[in-house]
Amino acid sequence: MSRVGKKIIEIPKGVTINIANGAVDVKGPKGQLSAPIPAGVTFKLEDGKLTAERASEDHTAIHGTARALVANAVKGVSEGFSQDMDIVGVGYKAELKGKSIQFALGYSHQIEFVLPEGVTAKVEKVQKQITQYQTTITLSAIDKHLLGQVAANMHKLRKPDAYKGKGVRYADRQIKLKPGKTGK
Repeated sequence: MSRVGKKIIEIPKGVTINIANGAVDVKGPKGQLSAPIPAGVTFKLEDGKLTAERASEDHTAIHGTARALVANAVKGVSEGFSQDMDIVGVGYKAELKGKSIQFALGYSHQIEFVLPEGVTAKVEKVQKQITQYQTTITLSAIDKHLLGQVAANMHKLRKPDAYKGKGVRYADRQIKLKPGKTGK
């Protein structure tokens, strides 16, 4: 049984749903998205509630996936998604320039990270201690998949160091640091 597939998707006010041609088109105040419907799964819209139904027990796994994709589209066009990224390290910084972010991550050159269409960023410098600052980048988008891919590409620019934790990291994930050499 797919527990996720059985959940009902509540449609907020201001969001319209159109089910046609193997896709669910969702339009809301923040924009418009389309989620594909795989074979064996159908969607029904009744009284502001959207339900996913599968044709047989063979489609159990894709049932939950299809429902989750449509639910993410509904949440994206109504509320949107955001991801915070922290830049930790002495001399590591980021600066927003138009539709791109300039990174200084300890390499011999600056890295220009171009944001794709539909993703916006906000760069803030937060004082962590009296003399130490930490740069936080807040990424926002209506498409959860695109937002996750952009965050992963940004994380890949300089993965956190295993000993000090310096690099580009997700703000909501904790890093387990290795102990250094103890010496005899």
